[in-house]
Amino acid sequence: MSITLENKQGLIAGDGTLPIKMAQYAKENGFEVVCISLAKDNCNELKKYCSKVYTCHPGEINRIESILKDEGIKQLTFLGKVHKKVLLKLHKFDKRAIDILKEAVRLNDDKVMLLIVDELAKIGIEVLDQTIFIKNLMIPSGVLGTHKPSEAQMEDVNYGFWLAKEMGKLDVGQSVVIKDKMIMAVEAIEGTDVCIKRGAKLAKKGAVVVKVSKPKQDKRFDIPVIGMKTLRTMKHKRASLIAVEANETIIVEQEKVIEYADKNNIVIMAV
Repeated sequence: MSITLENKQGLIAGDGTLPIKMAQYAKENGFEVVCISLAKDNCNELKKYCSKVYTCHPGEINRIESILKDEGIKQLTFLGKVHKKVLLKLHKFDKRAIDILKEAVRLNDDKVMLLIVDELAKIGIEVLDQTIFIKNLMIPSGVLGTHKPSEAQMEDVNYGFWLAKEMGKLDVGQSVVIKDKMIMAVEAIEGTDVCIKRGAKLAKKGAVVVKVSKPKQDKRFDIPVIGMKTLRTMKHKRASLIAVEANETIIVEQEKVIEYADKNNIVIMAV
């Protein structure tokens, strides 16, 4: 179903390069972007492409809602990493945010985000598919660099793909680390990069990383993403291959990622 995009778009931005890319592409295509930044690492870059950048804590729901109303935002996109560990401390969470979290039977990714989507719908704001402005960053199937997987690595990729999909059904995480058909690590609250550190450390050398979308992926949030930080983590821990799901995964700074993988003998592929 196609949607009509408003000229003025909202962006709720976490860490990383992805929110910057969205703001850049949106501006280049004639859209105005108003950003609420939940992170500190990319504010200066966001200001280059957004008409306004507000800074908020993820738990300041009333303030976030007030900004969106005042700016007349009718559509917005969530992009960037907001670490789930904020849910362990609830620091700076206003009463409204805590009340919303109390409604959740479980505080896994999808449950929390769907509650937020419902709250935004109450004030007439539509949350968009994360890929609308950045479809050019989605990766087709195939080996992306010069290094090709061995038969043994492909066995680990196939096992890891199945395992990651099964974990996705439970909304646990999107990434797994495999070595010689053994499970080294499964992603939970820590995120992909820390999962790689744990699993690759156990593997000693040659770990295979697989990252996929959930079987019923809601494209409004949590689209699988990898970038330079992931590849640097792999190099540091001597992991040898990363496989992502084709046409469902975003690779930020794709040329740099592939060049880095080639230089450091890492296989990078989409399946």
